[in-house]
Amino acid sequence: MPPVVADRTALDRTAAALAGGSGPIAVDAERASGFRYSQRAYLVQLRREGAGTALIDPIPLGSDLGSLAPALTGPEWVLHAASQDLPCLAEAGLAPTRLFDTELAARLAGFPRVGLGPLVQQLLGLSLEKGHGAADWSRRPLPEDWLVYAALDVEVLVELRDVLARELAEQGKLEWAAQEFEAVRTAPPPAPRAEPWRRLSGVHKLRKPRLLAAARALWEARDRLAAERDIAPGRVLPDSAIVAAAAAEPESAQVLAGMPTFRGRAQRRLTSYWFAALEKAYTLDPAEYPRAAPPSDGPPPVSRWTDRDPDAATRLTAARAAVADVGEQWNVPVENLLQPDLLRRLCWAPPADGDVRAALRAGGAREWQIDLLAERLEKALAGR
Repeated sequence: MPPVVADRTALDRTAAALAGGSGPIAVDAERASGFRYSQRAYLVQLRREGAGTALIDPIPLGSDLGSLAPALTGPEWVLHAASQDLPCLAEAGLAPTRLFDTELAARLAGFPRVGLGPLVQQLLGLSLEKGHGAADWSRRPLPEDWLVYAALDVEVLVELRDVLARELAEQGKLEWAAQEFEAVRTAPPPAPRAEPWRRLSGVHKLRKPRLLAAARALWEARDRLAAERDIAPGRVLPDSAIVAAAAAEPESAQVLAGMPTFRGRAQRRLTSYWFAALEKAYTLDPAEYPRAAPPSDGPPPVSRWTDRDPDAATRLTAARAAVADVGEQWNVPVENLLQPDLLRRLCWAPPADGDVRAALRAGGAREWQIDLLAERLEKALAGR
């Protein structure tokens, strides 16, 4: 086990070692999802032939690992489920110029189980020590067995990459994979939600605009407190407590403090804070109350298509059958052949000029997907 890199001098030595290595660089990161508000990396693992494994603690380094960037620019990065880790690595100043995603490669190759452990077991004959993926990685000091677990995640990642690359080449899918990896590498961050409070679990139970205003106020108060304390919002106050308090319309802080969850010691200290949020909602002009959720910019739920547009329902049935047929032919999951949302949009509103290829391309489909599906989808979209 290498010592954890936690100061600038050690980080510079690590950068020099990685620059002097050869071949791809295995990369992984551990976050504290479910424990912290932020999605920052609390440990970064790197491994390269000739350089060995490095375990880097970004926290004492101010979450700034930019001095590693020159050593990591150019070589291919190998990650498992890259889309999960790339945002927190970018926040630390690290971004790949080339990428190989072993999970995505396994999906395209048709493996039924694409977790890192099952793939290593099946393709390399090794059993990975697992069990700390959902741990609180913001804890310090990190236990030794957690560090062993983290190091194992990059120990054989490059070897796994080579086996998967050979498998993809044999199946004629290596270029497909390259296009998918590049799409992951260059994907922009998701746009912020216009009304994120509407994702509260159980908010659909609140029918009156006044109750929705109360839920929104409590959500906003919770989000501020969670961000200030860097604690996952659900650990500050559960969604169920927000919905219950909004529905109950408590008349005073004392009444609120008597409700389940709010009776706990931690919540009693915050009673006035939560009730102040409710009071703010109660003083709003009714015109300021939130209304029903705004309509989506996409098609309606599929269950309504038969009534609202029978032709669209017919198109969707035919299109899904076509995609499923191609997926079976090439042993690729249908969700990796085409984004389900894009397929629904095409079937609900086919391109007016009939150019399915252009519509697929505009929707973000890769060229290999377009080549496989365009002709079949043209026929499906012509159905009535």
